[in-house]
Amino acid sequence: MTLTRRQWHRGAAALAAAWCLGPVTAHADETPDALVRRLSTEVLDAVRADKAVQGGDIGRVIALVDRMVMPHVNFRRMTAAAVGPGWRQATPEQQRRLQDEFKVLLVRTYAGALAQVSDQTIQVKPLRAAAGDQDVLVRTEIVGRGDPIQLDYRLEKTPGQGAGWKIYNLNVLGVWLVETYRGQFAPEINARGVDGLIEALSARNKNNAQRG
Repeated sequence: MTLTRRQWHRGAAALAAAWCLGPVTAHADETPDALVRRLSTEVLDAVRADKAVQGGDIGRVIALVDRMVMPHVNFRRMTAAAVGPGWRQATPEQQRRLQDEFKVLLVRTYAGALAQVSDQTIQVKPLRAAAGDQDVLVRTEIVGRGDPIQLDYRLEKTPGQGAGWKIYNLNVLGVWLVETYRGQFAPEINARGVDGLIEALSARNKNNAQRG
């Protein structure tokens, strides 16, 4: 699917909101759709109340992501899926660097779009899942000015300490985040290996930082 420029900007705003999910106390018995509904409402309220985030303050956005988002995201799985087969050949240090650079890339890519969050509301569609499912799709729409924005979440049920539902992929307007980046990363890995991808991500992040 090819997005128009207007669709991309509206989708980026929705995805940016998804990356700033509000802080919550985990509820072991909370269903995934209830979790998404509650988090989505809190993030919109939080973004509207934070002028620094709306202004694209990168330091503020990164702090927000670390504090609010990461407890609800299986970011290791997300990064591994985006890197593809090369992840299994990467050393623990390479995997750490990949996660760090990938997070910065995502935050910088969507920070500016936070300024577009204004009067949107969230509509969570009925969950199509059995009671015992451990991997589910939660479908939502961002409703505001213009056409509704499709924003879907893939979540998995995690056991043990910190058990609960974790997000590991996002779909904006029919485009899955992980698959999009895997398509960008694969040529770099094929040409220069995992270290080449790390260097490319680092250079891209530094360039973005210099450009503001």
